Amino acid sequence: MAQTQGTGAQEAGKGGPGAAGDGFVGRLGRWGGLVFLLAGLAMSGWGAYEGAYTVGWAGTHGTLTVKQCVDDSSLNSSRNSRKKRLTVRCDGRFESADGGKTDADAAVRVRSEYAPGTELAVQQVDAPTSATAGDGDYVRTDKPRAWRFFAAFFGGWVLTGLGVFCLATGYAPFGRSRVSYDEAWEASGRGVTRPVLIGMLGVGVLGAGVSYLVSYFV
Repeated sequence: MAQTQGTGAQEAGKGGPGAAGDGFVGRLGRWGGLVFLLAGLAMSGWGAYEGAYTVGWAGTHGTLTVKQCVDDSSLNSSRNSRKKRLTVRCDGRFESADGGKTDADAAVRVRSEYAPGTELAVQQVDAPTSATAGDGDYVRTDKPRAWRFFAAFFGGWVLTGLGVFCLATGYAPFGRSRVSYDEAWEASGRGVTRPVLIGMLGVGVLGAGVSYLVSYFV
């Protein structure tokens, strides 16, 4: 009896099924799944919101006639700054396409400077929450850039699908997972988890790829 108890204690110490850390490792997989899920939803929401304004589907469409452009790159200087960051602020007069709205103090952030009198197609943002909107809450209409936002929208589907899979099975794709991938995959087939995962991964990868490709032809 003493020998049997000793063997069980040794197995628990080695991280066997009776190990004290198993519960933590299982929860780690589900917490990781929750992080994937929330990150995917946030990424999809951000991509859809920004893409809708940048392509011209949301907001008030109109023209901003440039008065002057100022390079604000010194304010955004950082080793970690994106090379294509919007560093130029163009001030001017905005007039909506239907003539119903005007703004003499409109401003938009763009990538390069424009000469006074240049007319820029812009969207007036309904709510001042767009990360791409400059001072005055205007976004330059840019279809190639918009389709890259849509690629991010579909990319979020991939993260969301992985999050659903990890949450449902307890599988952790990082570190030492209590649930092996084979066990998680088998368990996912006993319900709707596997079809949801395959569907979201398929739509996400295909949608992101097509959207990114379209951005070079629009």
